[in-house]
Amino acid sequence: MVGAQNNNIDSLSEFKYSQLKNKFYDYYDHNQFPQSEQIAKYYLQKAKKEKNVLEIAEGYNLIHFNRNFSVALKYVDSIAATTKDIKGSLYPARVYLIKGNLYYKNDNLKAALDNYILGLKYAKEQNDEKQTAYANMNIAYINSYIGKNVEAAKIFRYYLYNRNNNITDDYQHNQMRIALISCYLETGKLDSANILIKEGQRDALINKDKYDPNLYSYLLGTYNLKLKKYNTAITKLSNAYAYFTNSNENNNASYALYNLGKAYEGLKNKKKVVETYTQLDFNVQKTDITFPELRNAYTYLIDYYKEKNDKEKQLYYIDHFLKIDKKLDEQFEYLSTELPRKYDTPNLLQEKENIINELKKKKFLFYLVIGIMTLLLFALLFLYCKSRKAERKHRKIAQDLIHSVEERPKIQPIAEVEEILNEESIQQEEKVIKNIPEEVIKSILKELQNFEKKQHFLNKGITLSSLAQSINTNTTYLSEVINSHKEKSFTTYLNDLRIDYALKRLVEDKWFRSYKLAVIADELGYNNAQAFTAAFKKNTQTTLSAYIKEIQKKQSLN
Repeated sequence: MVGAQNNNIDSLSEFKYSQLKNKFYDYYDHNQFPQSEQIAKYYLQKAKKEKNVLEIAEGYNLIHFNRNFSVALKYVDSIAATTKDIKGSLYPARVYLIKGNLYYKNDNLKAALDNYILGLKYAKEQNDEKQTAYANMNIAYINSYIGKNVEAAKIFRYYLYNRNNNITDDYQHNQMRIALISCYLETGKLDSANILIKEGQRDALINKDKYDPNLYSYLLGTYNLKLKKYNTAITKLSNAYAYFTNSNENNNASYALYNLGKAYEGLKNKKKVVETYTQLDFNVQKTDITFPELRNAYTYLIDYYKEKNDKEKQLYYIDHFLKIDKKLDEQFEYLSTELPRKYDTPNLLQEKENIINELKKKKFLFYLVIGIMTLLLFALLFLYCKSRKAERKHRKIAQDLIHSVEERPKIQPIAEVEEILNEESIQQEEKVIKNIPEEVIKSILKELQNFEKKQHFLNKGITLSSLAQSINTNTTYLSEVINSHKEKSFTTYLNDLRIDYALKRLVEDKWFRSYKLAVIADELGYNNAQAFTAAFKKNTQTTLSAYIKEIQKKQSLN
């Protein structure tokens, strides 16, 4: 074995640095880590022997790929120490970009962003287009991670379709395509995603690569999941997951597992969902790699074991959920604050400066632009003030609503209930509806009371016609009774019941508050999230987000 290894090292001596580097990435990208590590060691040894400072730095870079985080970080620091006196555009920008990638790979997105910002700063100062592009691409990945997929897609699309071989090689081109597909899938641009997936599959077949076909299989599985073609999605995602697991692609494996679980959810196969999410939890605990969608997997497991009355497992997953939720919240809060401050705002300011410098040559246009920008500033200021005023109004309404919900008596004494019912019956007698027999009115009111008590208003697809049929009356009588005795239309009556229920449950049930908006809307009987939020705002004069935020704020103080 030793002799064979020496022969391999001897055979590397015939290659130039650029050739060695290409061979390293070819092995590394195909998960042939021992071979890539051997080349990296030889590369560094050769560079040190020749006292070539730039190539010594590159040797440290190649070696760090095959090391654990703490050791890899030391190698990156060695790059910084080796290149600290080098003049030119490559360093120190490259050090920060490499370090940012290392932090990103190890799920420390806060540190990753800080290093990417520094890399971008030095790349711009040195007018290094290639490294500026790399920094922008990496920051776009973070934007995508926190859900700003529209913004991220702009960057990925730009570098995909404005290809410059000095900036993006074939590998980077493929990475941009994969990233753009992910953004399209998240933003619902499924046709655009499908076109790029097919394009990527064709390229992968030409390159005879094993990794890319499996990555595109994962993307195709996710695409079919979005189309609700669950069986096809399961086949594609299962194949991708098996490959990622065998290749130690932990991050991709976890994403594949999560989407696999969503596909089983679509088929309502609870056993497979639990089995998949349990494996996902095992992977998360093992790798400590998280992503925002994990919350949904844990809430599913918690609810599942709650139904099974398995307190031990319920507590186990609650504990894991809280730990991950805290980490995600910290990362999300930092990224959503620092990205605009450190990246978006400087970019906008730079854009503004470029415009002003250009318009100095054209005085008329300069003043025109300044005038427009001033108007825009006032318009934005007006909109901002209006938004703040609306926000304060929404908060006040939300606080009053929460207070009124909390003040409601949970159980009314029987005597009080009977008194209320008697009062209602008296009022009902006084309200005589022409052409409707009194017995029919009483019967309908009794059925409506039962409808409210048993919370049938949460069922989907309720119409005036379906409710009339279920209580053995006609739509005319039902509509007249509701208009007269409830003093509202059927649609308003139904929405009032649902929103009143939502107000109370959101205060009392913290897990209900953690559900995705679409899930909450579905539980309340709405066909989609938009219908629910519109009904909520119309009914309460505040927004759902303001209401939930005020609940969380109040309960955090208690």
